[in-house]
Amino acid sequence: MPLSNSKQTDVVSTRDPHSSFIKTPKQLIVVIGLSFVVPIVGIILLVQLVVSRPAPDPNAMTDEAIAKRLQPVGRVEFGGAGAAAGSRSGEQVYKAVCTNCHQSGVAGAPKLGDKAAWAPRIKEGLNELVGESIKGVRAMPPRGGDPSLTDEEVARAVVYMANQSGARFKQPAASSQKADGKKVYETTCSACHASGVAGAPKLGDKAAWAPHLMHGTDGLLQSALKGKGAMPPKGGNPSLSDGEVRAAVEFMVTQSK
Repeated sequence: MPLSNSKQTDVVSTRDPHSSFIKTPKQLIVVIGLSFVVPIVGIILLVQLVVSRPAPDPNAMTDEAIAKRLQPVGRVEFGGAGAAAGSRSGEQVYKAVCTNCHQSGVAGAPKLGDKAAWAPRIKEGLNELVGESIKGVRAMPPRGGDPSLTDEEVARAVVYMANQSGARFKQPAASSQKADGKKVYETTCSACHASGVAGAPKLGDKAAWAPHLMHGTDGLLQSALKGKGAMPPKGGNPSLSDGEVRAAVEFMVTQSK
């Protein structure tokens, strides 16, 4: 018996929610394609996210890196203002430079007054300790990270710290004989400054020396000790003491004003 129009409508309405939204072969192809493409794109994005995540620097936690990060932005100088290089006492150098690590024992530095930590170092002898402090050892940079320190100032600081920690070292004697600046110039500096090699200002050339003299003698000394431009540290003669380098700088300055 045929259904009435109202009954046919009821049957259709009850079946519509269960009917598929895919009506044509084209729609079927699109759905199949998306079922492959979407997961692949998701996997690719996930891989990129994992690969692009910043990895920690394996060198960030070394003793050297830690000590470098702990270096202060500035330093407080104890003692007379404008103290000339080479004139600071061991205690002044310690408070201005060495305390950064030796006060708290950063990166294995022996703490001031810790006799147990200093004992094996004191046995090495003063010369060995001073040599290591000048060149740098383990996490400690050369001259404690302050290249302006002279050899004598480094030695005074070592004696001060060691004696505060059980040693009985004598303070290093100050150089009683002033270095011969002219002699140092003739044996080392003249190789470049006599002829102006690689842009070195020639001895006596006031115009060439004028911009350099603006840095002052201490500024020129630091450039000579550390090296600058084509000039190697200490003019390429590492056997020169800081006092000899200073004497050579002062000689060239007086000859070129």
